[in-house]
Amino acid sequence: MPATSVNYLAVLVSAVTAFLVGAVWYSPLLFGKMWVEEHGFTSEKIAAMRATAGRACGVSFLCYLVMGFVMSLLVAWTGVTTPEGGSRLGAVVWLGFAATIGLTANMFSEKRITTFLLDAGYQLVYLMIMGTILAAWR
Repeated sequence: MPATSVNYLAVLVSAVTAFLVGAVWYSPLLFGKMWVEEHGFTSEKIAAMRATAGRACGVSFLCYLVMGFVMSLLVAWTGVTTPEGGSRLGAVVWLGFAATIGLTANMFSEKRITTFLLDAGYQLVYLMIMGTILAAWR
């Protein structure tokens, strides 16, 4: 599949959606407080993180664009044509790559398994949503 046949608007929408899901996931509405506690962040560290939040958000969004583009290629290469199939593809990508890489990193960190589960849950959700959007919008 040539890159010119990628639906770039769908890639953009999937990236924006992943970003917005993260904003809600890590907000006080859902898991924000737990995320701070699990990572052991102090109020000073949170303040320092806020000072560089623009750069972190920009890099994150760029990463979501790359993921959306690659997921779009995977949707086409695997012949997925339904939203359900896209969601399943997102879950398989998560299981094969995001979950395994994240768990390996967690095992070599000083973080509890809850930290991995919190972040991996977000990754599972946004990869499934990306797959759904990209398969539905082919």
